[in-house]
Amino acid sequence: MNQDLSILQLVLGASVVVQAVMLLLVLVSITSWAAIFRKLFALKRVNRLNDDFEREFWSGTSLNDLFASAAQNAKLAGPMERIFASGMREYQKLRERRIQDPGTLLDGARRAMRASYQREVDAVEMNLSFLASVGSVSPYVGLFGTVWGIMHAFTGLGALQQVTLATVAPGIAEALVATAIGLFAAIPAVVAYNRFARDIDRVAIKLETFIEEFSNILQRNLGAHSASGH
Repeated sequence: MNQDLSILQLVLGASVVVQAVMLLLVLVSITSWAAIFRKLFALKRVNRLNDDFEREFWSGTSLNDLFASAAQNAKLAGPMERIFASGMREYQKLRERRIQDPGTLLDGARRAMRASYQREVDAVEMNLSFLASVGSVSPYVGLFGTVWGIMHAFTGLGALQQVTLATVAPGIAEALVATAIGLFAAIPAVVAYNRFARDIDRVAIKLETFIEEFSNILQRNLGAHSASGH
């Protein structure tokens, strides 16, 4: 039992198929961590931009001034600001076409905001399915490597007259490294997926609430215009 069973030695001593599985899992793990950090920074940016716009929206700035600002900063705007801009754009287009019916104006603005909301949520959810796939598939890929490695080890032992634990242990240990790497890739991906899914739900709820609040403001404005028109 004086054989070197260090992780590096086990990886180097594994069969070609098991080494290929290990390499694939390491690459998947690196890609997964890159996706986790990208999503982490992206969500922080989304929340910061949404909070900044929400403060400005409720600060008493006129809707026309907010819309002009949103149109200028379209590329740098956050999801909430883009949803507001799409609603205002549709509302103003309908007004320019001399449509006076409050219901038609409000429905048009709401439909535009809903379409924009769906695009924003889809953008925020990007790469989330990749993390889910890594979390669910990696352990099975690692298990495949382990099963293959154990089969390979036992095939080699078939030619030996006497089999002891010392002869079996290295082959099995090599194979089990594949499962360990599979779990190493899967666990962070699952934890990150659950965290991001919860954070994205919060963002979606916040955006939906804003759509309702902005719709109520438009409705009040339309009611005020109708009353002044009469």
